Amino acid sequence: MRITLERSNLLKSLNHVHRVVERRNTIPILSNVLLRAEGASLAMKATDLDLEITEATPAMVEQAGATTVPAHLLYEIVRKLPDGAEVLLATTPDGATMTVASGRSKFSLQCLSEADFPDLTAGNFTHSFKLKASALKMLIDRTQFAISTEETRYYLNGIFLHTIESAGALKLRAVATDGHRLARADVEAPSGSEGMPGIIIPRKTVGELQKLVDNPELIVTVEVSDAKIRLTIGEIVMTSKLIDGTFPDYQRVIPQANDKEMRVDCQSFAQAVDRVSTISSERGRAVKLALNEGHLTLTVNNPDSGSATEEVAVGYDNDPMEIGFNAKYLLDITAQLSGDDAIFLLADAGSPTLVRDTAGDDALYVLMPMRV
Repeated sequence: MRITLERSNLLKSLNHVHRVVERRNTIPILSNVLLRAEGASLAMKATDLDLEITEATPAMVEQAGATTVPAHLLYEIVRKLPDGAEVLLATTPDGATMTVASGRSKFSLQCLSEADFPDLTAGNFTHSFKLKASALKMLIDRTQFAISTEETRYYLNGIFLHTIESAGALKLRAVATDGHRLARADVEAPSGSEGMPGIIIPRKTVGELQKLVDNPELIVTVEVSDAKIRLTIGEIVMTSKLIDGTFPDYQRVIPQANDKEMRVDCQSFAQAVDRVSTISSERGRAVKLALNEGHLTLTVNNPDSGSATEEVAVGYDNDPMEIGFNAKYLLDITAQLSGDDAIFLLADAGSPTLVRDTAGDDALYVLMPMRV
């Protein structure tokens, strides 16, 4: 293999694929990126056996061929080369090493045979549909903060994506929960998604996907089966295994009869919560909300360091009530709201609270209270 390509193109593609590779690997080939030069492009592939990303980039191919080299090492070398540089990649006749040359810099990397590189066999996809990158990004951004990190409840370690009939229209819905809070977001269901199986996309796949859908104009092709999902974003193809488990019936925890409404300016509320929670203990993070007509008092008590209170003007004309929440969870939710105001629908101190965005009803949040 012998090819020449621009540093910027090589770096951009490497940046997308190398992140999949785990830093510590017991299987040496999984530390490598597969490079395949043919036609007028260089195709790169990286995998951790659960997630695979491939991308092609333009290149001048003098001699076609394929090899695998350490992914993070190659990325760091290319990253440190000067802007605008041309990079030559060439393997030795025996395929044992690959030279990376640019200007006066020359590196020699150990290769492993491309024949040993694993392939994440995709199988047949039962459903295929196209979605705007901006819509997919919205679904991810609004929900991914609520994904559970608790390994024992592995079926909560991802985003549940499914279609559902809502208000007389078919919606594509994303849901995530960790048992303390729940986030739900909807977009109009694209053609082809009807009847697709409900799937749980793993946390790592969600994180990588979030970085790849940064151009809102792109159209993403989504293909799903019971066990895998494949997403095509421009030149990038991402294939991932799905979480093999049953997502709980989240509809049951969404309260329907919360009749006490509090409307508050989102920014001033978030800033007040952030200020008073400065004094809370790392373990507790509890903030008490005392609601009275027209105003809200936020209180934090920490036996070790003191207490803090702050008042915020709110729209509320119901019976006085007190309820406690984890300050971090409140801040996570308010960070997702795009409207000026947040609407809290409450029942009592021991029941889940519903949070809505004034900018639209395509997202909704449920927050479990804390004892304070």
